[in-house]
This record gives sequence, structure tokens and C-alpha cells, in this order.
Amino acid sequence: MKKTLILWMVVLVTSFTVLAQETRPGPQPAPETGELFKLGMAGYTFAKFDLDKTLATMQRVDVHYLCIKDFHLPLNSTDEQIAAFHAKLKEKGVTGYAVGPIYMRSEAEIDKAFDYAKRVGVKLIVGVPNYELLPYVDKKVKEYGFNYAIHLHGPDIKTYPDAEDVWNHVKDLDPRIGMCLDIGHDTRNGKDPVADLKKYITRVFDIHIKDVTGPTKLGYSLEIGRGIIDFPAFVKMLRKVKYSGMCSLEHEKDMGDPFMGIAEDIGYFRGIIRATKK
Repeated sequence: MKKTLILWMVVLVTSFTVLAQETRPGPQPAPETGELFKLGMAGYTFAKFDLDKTLATMQRVDVHYLCIKDFHLPLNSTDEQIAAFHAKLKEKGVTGYAVGPIYMRSEAEIDKAFDYAKRVGVKLIVGVPNYELLPYVDKKVKEYGFNYAIHLHGPDIKTYPDAEDVWNHVKDLDPRIGMCLDIGHDTRNGKDPVADLKKYITRVFDIHIKDVTGPTKLGYSLEIGRGIIDFPAFVKMLRKVKYSGMCSLEHEKDMGDPFMGIAEDIGYFRGIIRATKK
């Protein structure tokens, strides 16, 4: 009798467990943040991977906006290739919101980049023009009506090391010429990206998020939350200045196998967004 009772209890518990597993939903995507700014992905993160792997990874971390790099969609792509590219993105729930960064060392390269952006169908170019070409960039921005975000690169190269340098070179140009505020590189050049976001917000058209180990050239990129950047303060400043563009992850650590790092970055940043809500 006792054994029979135990057997029935085991059957009952098993039945309830199976029922719970059948009715419980599977893993759900992260909910929308409810912020003015959106979370995206910088295409350079996937420099060693094809578009299929890029989109599959973005699906896994529930990110839907991509800054398009030319190794995924070359500058000389035909209209048919561009259409096929967009169709593949749409199938995976991803939108290409900008192109770049694109280095521009001549007027001909600037012409090619603007024509490319027009054919791709975006309104934002992330570019790195030589200083002497800025008047020509100003002319093309007026012609095309695009926003042009200069990507800053910290102490690694002489041009555009930080947000202040970009500002000083564009402040008297068309207001549609601004910066892609790479907060990691800005920090590595000894700057405070929170203060720079506030100071230069009228010219911040795109943001690359990452963390770094130190405020010098020796500082290197690592997973968000493990470095020195004050992300709670940065997210609060995004709200304060009402930034409405993209915060795109540019993961530059372990680029041959970045996937766990990408997941950690996205999870941490989303956690900070929720933790800092009033």
C-alpha cells in the first residue's frame, strides 16, 4: 500500500512537471528599453565574420540596428546586390541605419561614399575624412542632405583623437556635420565621454559603446562593465540631453571569437538602462 502511494505521488509530480514544461514559454527576447536612444551594432565588430553570422548573432542578443561596413556590402555593390542585402536584413529583423566608418582621403573617395550611402538608402555616413577635405564634405552634405558623423579614434592616429578635436574642426561647418562619439577612444585620449556627450550633444549623431582599461594609449578594449567608463552616469546623461540616435556596440576584444563578450556587453548595458530608471 505504501509503495503504491509513493508510486502515485511520483506519477503525479511527473505529470505536473511535464505539463509545466509544455505550457511555459521558451526564452523570450529582451523587452524594449523605452528610451529615446536605440541599441545597435557597429559592423566592425564582425570584421572576421560574414553577414550570415553577423545577423545570427544579432538575433541571439535581440539587437535590430546595424551600421553597415563595406566588408559586408562593398562600396561598388550593384543596386541588385544592395536590394538582396536589405532583403536578408529584413528577413532577420535588422535595419541598416548608417554606413561606415569609411576613410576618405580624396574628393573622389568622398563622392563615392556619398553615392554609396544614397544607393544603400541611409541618411547617415560615419566617415573619417582628411582634415583638408572638410570643406568638400561640407559641400556634399549640403548637396545630399545627409548627416555626416566623424569617427574619432583616440591616440592611435593623429586625426580626430577625441570629441573636442572633432568639435573644433566642424563647429563652423554645416550643422549636419558632427561626430560618432566612440566613448572608448575618447576615454583613451584622456577625455570624459559623459562630459563630452553633454558638451557636444548638438553634433553627436552616432555613438559607439565599449569599455577600456585606462585613460591613455595603453588602455585597451574589454567587456562593458569591466573597465573604467562610468556607464550609469553615461546612460543618465543620454537621457538628460535627450539623445535620440543609436548606441552601437563596437566590441573589439577577442575579435576572432567575440560572441560571449558581445552577449556580456549587451546584457550589462541593458541592465544599466533598467537599473538607472527613475
